[in-house]
Amino acid sequence: MRKIDQIADQYVEDAIALSPMNATAMGVPGHDHELDDLSPAGLAAFADLERRTIAALEAAEPVDERERVAKDAILERLRLSLERYEAGDAYLELNVLSSSVHNVRQIFDLMPKDGKVAAENIAARLAAVTEAFKQYTETLRAEAAAGRVAAKRQVLEVATHCDNWNGAKGPGTDFWANLISSVTIDGEPITSGPLKIALGNSAAWARAATHNFARFLREELAPQAPEKDAVGRDRYSRASRYFIGAAIDLEETYAWGWQELARIEADMRATCERIKPGASIEEVVAFLDQDADENFTDKNLFRDWMQELADSTIADLADKHFDIPEQIRTIDCKIAPTEDGAIYYTGPSEDFTRPGAMWWSVPEGQKLFGKWREKSTVYHEGVPGHHLQVGQTMARTELLNRFQRQMMWCSGHGEGWALYSERLMDELGYYDDDPAGRLGMLDAQSFRAARVIVDIGLHCEFTIPEDNPFGWRPGEEWDGEKMFEFMKAHTRTIEDDMLSFERNRYLGWAGQAPSYKVGERLWMQAREDYKARKGADFSLKQFHTDALNLGSMGLTPFAEALARL
Repeated sequence: MRKIDQIADQYVEDAIALSPMNATAMGVPGHDHELDDLSPAGLAAFADLERRTIAALEAAEPVDERERVAKDAILERLRLSLERYEAGDAYLELNVLSSSVHNVRQIFDLMPKDGKVAAENIAARLAAVTEAFKQYTETLRAEAAAGRVAAKRQVLEVATHCDNWNGAKGPGTDFWANLISSVTIDGEPITSGPLKIALGNSAAWARAATHNFARFLREELAPQAPEKDAVGRDRYSRASRYFIGAAIDLEETYAWGWQELARIEADMRATCERIKPGASIEEVVAFLDQDADENFTDKNLFRDWMQELADSTIADLADKHFDIPEQIRTIDCKIAPTEDGAIYYTGPSEDFTRPGAMWWSVPEGQKLFGKWREKSTVYHEGVPGHHLQVGQTMARTELLNRFQRQMMWCSGHGEGWALYSERLMDELGYYDDDPAGRLGMLDAQSFRAARVIVDIGLHCEFTIPEDNPFGWRPGEEWDGEKMFEFMKAHTRTIEDDMLSFERNRYLGWAGQAPSYKVGERLWMQAREDYKARKGADFSLKQFHTDALNLGSMGLTPFAEALARL
């Protein structure tokens, strides 16, 4: 009897019962008409589930190495999640990317939209938005009563997002109206009848609930919110351990970030010499932005290019450098139905009938779309990045239990792998004849290194080093404006609107942004350790297979499990 697997599978069943939105994300039918309980009682129910599962796992003995890995990995995730809940960190969820209100909005993107049942589910779930936002308001009020409120910048920015979903940016930008207009039966629009009325009424209720939530944020929560963006060392340390899955030395990592950024920018200058000898990085960027062969001005044509690149990369890497399961040799590239400014990946459904997808929520002001800028993004979100990692994990039913396949995620492991993948494609020669694309990859690396610096520096309230490699504001204190200034100086391929969103994201989601570059650092270390152990038998393809077959987990249990292979 596989007791660990039984406990894990039971957790998934219980978690689905508590979270219909998780069920939709996983592709589990029967819950698409419901939304999660976002009240304090809903959060407490999840915490109770975590406590029960932790106790059961601690009492159970794994029957083999596979279950040992699963036990260690699941315990690490659940313990950290529960620790953050019990420390009162729930209020930090209110931010511009990962809040419950964003999750409610985004779950509609993953729902089927054709057929009578699909239409009924969307109407019912839209009708449930009112109660869900009331519950989330109750949670934020309870947090505020305990003296815990997200920074004012986050409160007001989330309110602005709500306005934008309700069409504040002008005709054609009302998310709720666009959603119901996309619902069809047998491919045909619903123009009359009870379903048309139900969809229209439910969309109106969701729009009103979104308006009321934005008003609550502005009129009630914002006056209680602190002006200060920094969360402080204690909360940051918990967040960092959760997002990376390992305890890092924050001072050492902060110092490393400065040196890593300087190293990458030296490589960028050398790469620029291959494109336009004698020109600065800024001059080469301006040169590439004027190159008609490197740019699109239509986001839909750019999406088509991303799709072609993603498809050709899967075909080229499969069976040569990676074991890519047949179920995931398809990926969708999509323009998101909002303009919030995020790029993200959603995994395939449990039965693989819904493919994995990379989404780009294009900011309103972005008019230029550079192939050289985003080639590495396709590798990051697609293959060999998130799509391979998430999809392979879901396909390994013989190696991983349902919790590991469907509900296990650690940003340091996942985003670290995706950033490692960007660099790996350079190692494999995919930029040899494309110095412009390599410059874009390096700038993305520079961007992630700069995030390590600003995120740790601001939230832990470290000063800017007197001897920093750029001679920039030595000895000064970080704030949101300096963060934007620094990112702007070290990010050449991101528009100001997107950069503003990114800055606000770091300020509100403490500890998450460094998980990319720190995760890559720990992935590179894991590869070197694996290579040293294998000696002459080392195979890069086998390393990737062995590592990914362990599934997603915190980077400390990952390194320990890999060391036993």
